[in-house]
Amino acid sequence: LAPPVNPWHADHWAGASSSGSGVATAAGLCYGAIGTDTAGSIRFPAGANGITGLKRTWGRVSRHGVLALADSLDHLGPMTRSAADAGAMLGAMAGIDPLDATTLEAPVPDYLAGLDAGIRGLRVGIDPAFVDGVCDGGTLKMLAGVRQVLTELGASVVELTMPATTTAMYVDWARLCGVETAIAHEASYPSRAADYGPVLAGLIELGRGVGGIELMKIEHARLQFKGALRKLLTTVDLLLVPVHPFGNPSAAQLDEIFKTPNGINDVLRYTAPFDMSGSPTITLPGGATAAGMPIGFQFVGRHLDEALLVRSGHAYQQATDWHRRHPTC
Repeated sequence: LAPPVNPWHADHWAGASSSGSGVATAAGLCYGAIGTDTAGSIRFPAGANGITGLKRTWGRVSRHGVLALADSLDHLGPMTRSAADAGAMLGAMAGIDPLDATTLEAPVPDYLAGLDAGIRGLRVGIDPAFVDGVCDGGTLKMLAGVRQVLTELGASVVELTMPATTTAMYVDWARLCGVETAIAHEASYPSRAADYGPVLAGLIELGRGVGGIELMKIEHARLQFKGALRKLLTTVDLLLVPVHPFGNPSAAQLDEIFKTPNGINDVLRYTAPFDMSGSPTITLPGGATAAGMPIGFQFVGRHLDEALLVRSGHAYQQATDWHRRHPTC
């Protein structure tokens, strides 16, 4: 099968790996679609295609029937054209499932209740050092515009410092994911290694080479990050971060990014940490490049506080029209 094509421009990245869901939703082929996210695979296509993507708290939605990649990192959630639609879909998807022992027993709220309550009085945190000097000019301009809209809506945008272990979360992600992917595929890899593409095979081989002590060091850093992030989110209601630093790259530009020494880490910088922590996020279109390609951003919330993410996303979308802009495919 040919890879999905970005409906805004065929030469641009459509996101990965839920690109089909993102493209179909952006092109108006469906009300919404389901995406999976282990490192950013709801958020990348949501940002690239100018739609809304809701990555729920780990355990909020059953993973039964989903092809396993990494059990402790795999998330899934709705991809839609608006935050309100994402809330409606999540309400149908969330809840305990006897076929998935990792689903949470927490009651499922009405994610559309209080949808129009606004965000006046909310505190939204951003770490300037986490984005400045890393993101391109278009992404920084988009974030500045988002901050202005949030302020006009009555929220307080406050500067803070991300946990010191944040860097380890996107640097170490590949090794942890590799171990879990090797476990998930041990019935067919390496016995059927010829059937695997180079990316997945490379991830599995990376995981097969990780030792026990190295793995536990990653898990200890992960526990520290989760605790520090939980503490940080007692001082603010949401975090504001980009999807990635590169606006909306063409496929050729992305290939060049991946060839640089820190390319993959830069791409995962704003997504992998929140899979490592199991945090819910909502991705929203927040601007456009000079060429008119959509750029997205994320709100990151507290565990099981998807309702606030939906409400905040809806408030932002009531004040802007980025989500109403659609490709002319």
